[in-house]
Order: sequence, then C-alpha cells, then structure tokens
Amino acid sequence: MKAFKLYSFLAIIILLSSCSSNDDNDNNNANSLAGFTTRDNCPELPIGPTSAYWEYAKGNPIPLNQLPVLQNPQAAFSYAHSNRNLPPLTLTPPQGYQAIDYINPNTNPFGVNMIRNDGAVVWRYVPISTYPVNFSDSNILDTEVNNVTSAFGFNGNYNVLCEATPIVFSENGITRIFRARMIEFNNTIALIWIAATYVESLFTVSVASSVSAGPSNEYASLVMDIFLPMSFQLYPSGSSPLSDRDNDGTPDIFDPEPDNPNVK
Repeated sequence: MKAFKLYSFLAIIILLSSCSSNDDNDNNNANSLAGFTTRDNCPELPIGPTSAYWEYAKGNPIPLNQLPVLQNPQAAFSYAHSNRNLPPLTLTPPQGYQAIDYINPNTNPFGVNMIRNDGAVVWRYVPISTYPVNFSDSNILDTEVNNVTSAFGFNGNYNVLCEATPIVFSENGITRIFRARMIEFNNTIALIWIAATYVESLFTVSVASSVSAGPSNEYASLVMDIFLPMSFQLYPSGSSPLSDRDNDGTPDIFDPEPDNPNVK
C-alpha cells in the first residue's frame, strides 16, 4: 500500500507539473492528446484522447498543458450522504446536462449521475457503495458494466476495447483491488472502473466506481470537454479520488479523519 501511495503521489505531481502555469500562454497551449497511444495491448482502443483517458483512469499521468476545465458550466450542485458525518459532494456540471443522485437499492451508493439531456452521455462518480462480501472484484466489475449496458437498453454482447490487469494491494487484513474495462456497444463507448476494499471480519465490500459513456463518434471530444474536466473536479486538495490513506474503505475526500482507520 505504501508503494501505491507513493506511485499515486508521483503521478499527481507529474500530471500537474505538465500543466502550464503561465497565464499568458493558457490560450495558446490548449490541451491536445492527438496521437496518444495506450501502454496496453489493446489494438481496438482508439488512438488519441480515448487512449489517454484510459491511462488517466488507471492513475497514469497524461500530457496536459493546462488543467481541464468546463467551458460551459452551470450552477454547482451538492449531494448529501445519508451519513451526515460525511461532507456533501459538490460538483459543477456542464450546461445541457442534468446531475442527480445515483440510486441503486442493491448497493446503497452515494454518488452523482450526470446525464446529457438527450440521454446519450453519462458520467457517474460513486465514491461509496456496498456489496456482499461474497462478491469478487470480477463479479463487481461485471455488475457495474451490466448496469451501464442495461441503462442504455442494450442486452447483447459488447466488445471489449481494453481491460486493465487487476491491481491488488494487501496490508494488515485489508485488500484493495482496482479494475477497469472499456467497452463498445450500439455505437457507444463506456469506461468503467471499480476499486473494491475487502476488510477481514466485515460482511460487506466497500466499492468506489465511475462510468464515462457516450457516442463512439463523440467520445474523443467528450473526454476533452466533459469527462476530464469533471474528473479534475474530484481533486479539491490535489489528492487522488481513489486515495484512502488510512485504508478504512472511505475515500479521503469523504473521510472526516483520513488518517484514522477507526473513523469513517
């Protein structure tokens, strides 16, 4: 886990240091990820922003000249958790999108579902949800993927554009597993990742997850204009959305005492 923390910290430093701090050049150095290729053996994954977003989702730095920001924001919305000890999640969605609480009676999630008005684009961030402990990380990822395809009304076989090798960290009776999959179905591309935390003696699994889905022919522009800017809103204090310093299953940004494993 210490190695993971160090890696995440270095990735953030490299990523942010690649962003221009010169205000005079901001307008001339717009981010361009054209030609970017993934490190994975995924020949069907589109080159450019889609491949870059795949690497970014796995925690790898990507070449940015400036911080991604929304060009057409609407008013900020706050989403409160039923556990009042957790601070609300506040995000600024773009115009033309509706942001609502993500509801799933099977996993009791706390998160945001942001949907374009035509229903063709979904960006979802769920920092906390729960699964039965008998669900493996593979079961959880498959369930989240099936939730996406079902929401789009697709019941067939999807095409896997890329799947990440599971990243596993174990320490002091706590196991954390990160998995990601990018799929294509019905002219829609979707990136789904999950981070499942298993704690010995507990009967549930704490899961963070995210979805970024949209039309295949728009996906590259959605990455640049919507998905990356929304993802960067999850860095309120420069930390990773997956950071959990005390390994208690609650992401640091929602943990009132992020260094105390006895307080969630």
